[in-house]
Amino acid sequence: MTEKEKCLAGKIYDPNDSELLALRRKAHKLCLDYNALYETDGRREEILKELLPDLGEGSYLQGPIYFDYGVFTRTGKNFYANFNFTVLDTCPVTIGDNVFIGPNVSILAPKHPLRWQDRNMFVKDGNVTDNEYGAPVVIGNNCWIAGNVAVLAGAKIGSGCVIGAGSVVAGSIPDNCLAYGNPCKVVREITEADRLELKKELF
Repeated sequence: MTEKEKCLAGKIYDPNDSELLALRRKAHKLCLDYNALYETDGRREEILKELLPDLGEGSYLQGPIYFDYGVFTRTGKNFYANFNFTVLDTCPVTIGDNVFIGPNVSILAPKHPLRWQDRNMFVKDGNVTDNEYGAPVVIGNNCWIAGNVAVLAGAKIGSGCVIGAGSVVAGSIPDNCLAYGNPCKVVREITEADRLELKKELF
């Protein structure tokens, strides 16, 4: 397996592999270019096409944005991300249709060994590297991920979910649930009783 294949498969890989390093540097430059432009500048769309070739139709990223690779992230249609969206997509990140992301949300697919003896930097073939691996992240359709949420490696958020502000999602959240906390836990199911038209105080 190549280091890229190991990376995407969740195996220990060398993050300083030349192919991965080139992809990461390209993504970081594209993010920097995107963040330097006004939100009305049409050049932002061209940058996104290169950074996120699998970005769904009708999507909008407010910026600033930060992607490790970009090319390992796939979104559905009508995806929206607010300020300071960070994605460390060392493993595949899959986001469904009509997902809203609040400000300062991070999706963090990498993992690092718990023992410092396995985690610290070392020299391999004359280059400094470390042991990294990860796990894919999946977010279903029609989700709202509120501000300051961290979605960790291996997390799976079902369709129709709302994740409350400041949550840390480390496991699986079933469909149509309100969940929040650290660690993020299901609070209750979202039901017909939550229909907006029933909240008369808002009209």
